[in-house]
Amino acid sequence: MKKEMTEQEAYLRLTALCAQAEHCRQEMRDKMVRWGLDETVQERVVGRLVRERYVDDERYARAYVNDKVRYQKWGRRKIQQGLWTKRIDDDTQQRVLDEVSDEEYLAVLRPLLRQKRKTVKAQSDYELNQKLLRFALGRGFTFDIIRQCLDVEEDDD
Repeated sequence: MKKEMTEQEAYLRLTALCAQAEHCRQEMRDKMVRWGLDETVQERVVGRLVRERYVDDERYARAYVNDKVRYQKWGRRKIQQGLWTKRIDDDTQQRVLDEVSDEEYLAVLRPLLRQKRKTVKAQSDYELNQKLLRFALGRGFTFDIIRQCLDVEEDDD
């Protein structure tokens, strides 16, 4: 049988995690739930982590958005959904997502669509554009951003 973790042990383990990468409050709570800690203990530990600036949801959201746009090539909607699952509040989500310009999304989506266009088999331009549209929507891009990219691609042809 495992020995029960104390509040101080949980705090030390979580500070070590936070020193390695950005984490949000919800991730910290999820860890403590898995460790079997009481809710009151969880709240005290999370409160302490926030007070001592180990955990900052806005800082986490900025890092999350930056990584998802730059490395995963995600659009605004998919990123927003990811932030929602991490229980980042709506005001913080909006503030952080508004910092990313449409030009940045366009710079990510254009090469993605160019590459996808080479691999998609379609009978007509209409069918090709529908498949590219579905692909980009699945990546979380908004319709207006996708439309701008598809219009440019058609002009290039």
